Amino acid sequence: MSQKIDYLISPKWIAPVIPRSCVLEDYSVAVSHNTVSKILPTHEALRIFRGTPNISLPGQLLTPGFINVHAHGAMSLLRGIADDRNMMDWLNNWIWPIEAKLVDPNFVHDGTQLAGVEMIMGGTTTVADNYFFPDASSSAFASLGMRAQIGIPIIKYANNWARDEKDHLAKCVAILDQQQDNPLQSHSLSPHAPYSVSDEGFANVAELADKHNLKVQLHLHETSQEIKDSLDGFGLRPLTRIENLGILNERLQAIHLTQLDSDEIDRLAQNKVHIGHCPESNMKLGSGICPIGDLLAKNINVAIGTDGSASNNDLDMLQEVRTASFLSKAVTKDATQISAEDCLEMITLNGAKFLGLEQKIGSIEVGKLADLTAIDMSSIALKPVYSPVSQLIYNCTSANISNVWINGKQILQNGKLVGFKMPELERKVEKWKEKIISLASKKA
Repeated sequence: MSQKIDYLISPKWIAPVIPRSCVLEDYSVAVSHNTVSKILPTHEALRIFRGTPNISLPGQLLTPGFINVHAHGAMSLLRGIADDRNMMDWLNNWIWPIEAKLVDPNFVHDGTQLAGVEMIMGGTTTVADNYFFPDASSSAFASLGMRAQIGIPIIKYANNWARDEKDHLAKCVAILDQQQDNPLQSHSLSPHAPYSVSDEGFANVAELADKHNLKVQLHLHETSQEIKDSLDGFGLRPLTRIENLGILNERLQAIHLTQLDSDEIDRLAQNKVHIGHCPESNMKLGSGICPIGDLLAKNINVAIGTDGSASNNDLDMLQEVRTASFLSKAVTKDATQISAEDCLEMITLNGAKFLGLEQKIGSIEVGKLADLTAIDMSSIALKPVYSPVSQLIYNCTSANISNVWINGKQILQNGKLVGFKMPELERKVEKWKEKIISLASKKA
């Protein structure tokens, strides 16, 4: 007698992440409701679950869904508008002035939806996003059925969402007081950076984080200029300053960290801080290199983020983590640094730990939610396949992603978004492009 499940997924290989370095060949994943209910040899699965829908994926690898721990989704509308500029020039003279003219709930919704589509098509099932008008970001991700941590921005500068730091904090409190009814979403506090948040602002963030048990995502030690300005203005390096203000703890999601000394690495480890590594954005803006080999050696959790498309210029997690691996190998002159297995963990399980969701997602295990990504390795350009995990990390890109499930629901089927009206989004993006080009042409 056959047992009841919703469907089977039967790929050539499964890389469950837990246990580490395990690859299952000719196994199937049984999904019931939104949960992985069994993992078993395909021939047994077809017998036990006779008559159940079976999604057969010959020549494909099934992994946990990828987790992007740092993005600014709405900035996908600014992709390529101010390339080849140093970071503070890029921010102060291009990005922020354009945002001041155009950013509103519609801009954020459309740009975030554009980013979400790109991420899902690239195998990403979960993102930690940070931008103004967070309710609009939340709506955009919800329209796609995507899992998201929605960062509530806190910054001392005026913008189209809030007048000043106090207004940001007031809006933050108002959002936190609302009932959260989307099980795929959570909130975090997102103070922008040490140079854009006051001591009082950080103290308020620490209090709110403690009261609501929230993660705090912060750009930190991103550039050498940030360190210099902090020493000049406060007599302290930024990490020490935020430590004194109660921010350096296990709730902190520290992003970038290209400027670290050995004592700071020790303090990150002691305080169980989670690190979001964004190598391509850091390289493109000339910010520096995060020493992830040293961080991992101290058992610090390191996950991968793409940053926004305005400084990357894509949201491809496979390319991002490959860059992380190659960059670490080159800097340390050690080819064993950041292996393919390390890379797969950084974009799955480490990302789940970063978000505090490791009991629910990040690996393919019985009882965990069915957030899954399938990668097609049948192309002649990817043959021969000796190790599917190595092939995934060192050969594949978002173009090889075939199918995606989030919370048990298939969102991407054979490379196509299920039930999504792509032409409508494309028309909106073209309209925003015209407005942005008009503003940029006046600056050129």
